[in-house]
Amino acid sequence: MILLDHQNAVLRDTLKARFSTQKQELVNITLVDFDGVTYHVHTPDTDNLGILFVSMRLRCFSELQNYGATDLLRAEFGDTLQDKAEDGWDLTLKFDLSTSPGSEELLQKIANLKTIVLAAPFSRAFDQHDNETADPDLMTIHYRDEETIYVRAQSDRVTVIFSTVFREETDRIFGKVFLQEFVDARKQLALQNAPPVLHSREPPLELKHLPELAGVTEANGLHFITFVLFPRHFAPGPVRDSTIAQLQLFRDYLHYHIKCAKAHMHTRMRRRVAEFLKVLNRAKPERTDKEKKLASGRTFKRN
Repeated sequence: MILLDHQNAVLRDTLKARFSTQKQELVNITLVDFDGVTYHVHTPDTDNLGILFVSMRLRCFSELQNYGATDLLRAEFGDTLQDKAEDGWDLTLKFDLSTSPGSEELLQKIANLKTIVLAAPFSRAFDQHDNETADPDLMTIHYRDEETIYVRAQSDRVTVIFSTVFREETDRIFGKVFLQEFVDARKQLALQNAPPVLHSREPPLELKHLPELAGVTEANGLHFITFVLFPRHFAPGPVRDSTIAQLQLFRDYLHYHIKCAKAHMHTRMRRRVAEFLKVLNRAKPERTDKEKKLASGRTFKRN
């Protein structure tokens, strides 16, 4: 199993090279990330080569703003967060290369931009639990086409539900195997404190009241994966940050490993077929009517 990095390494390396160089030049780079996220790194014009803009576009940004994403961004980036984003983008950061330190800490923050924005509903749910908020609302994040994250705080837990779609029958089979591993993992002594994971083909009870899921059955192809988080899983500090980062990447982690498993099986199948062909070629009978040649150059056929 491979754990995906929640930082965008390409964005970090691009900015690191930009902050560290003494030569100022025009930059216009577009980068992509998981879940359809896009970044735009550029300088405005030749007269302002010392200014660098970093913009991001995210499908569900308006929903995340309702859950406090702007406050999280302001806490992390301060005045570098622009009040008005560039046209066609959801948020914009502005850096003056002559005054910005370009420290490793700053680069890490920018590389975690997607993580910070998507952390808003999780942070809000954890705070609602800690503050014992009465009847907290169900937060919905439509972060992909036909796929959604649902987050809700309860008196003794926080529930996170992913809906995902498997496009192909083989994906459904592999997905079921992987998800069953998540369910069975807690049977191991070392993983008994891990969050319980539930998998179903129908909406869980927490989502039964949603009009958008009315009439959803197994035939719709939707799968629901529920994580039940207890206070030990989101204790303030590094534990909470790690939980948020790993939850955000769960869907990508699952589908990435499904594709890796399919590729591995296809490679093994091709290798096995190649070995069978070698065996068949070795077993091919020699043609009896093939012409033979003597040392003198005369030819003959063996009957």
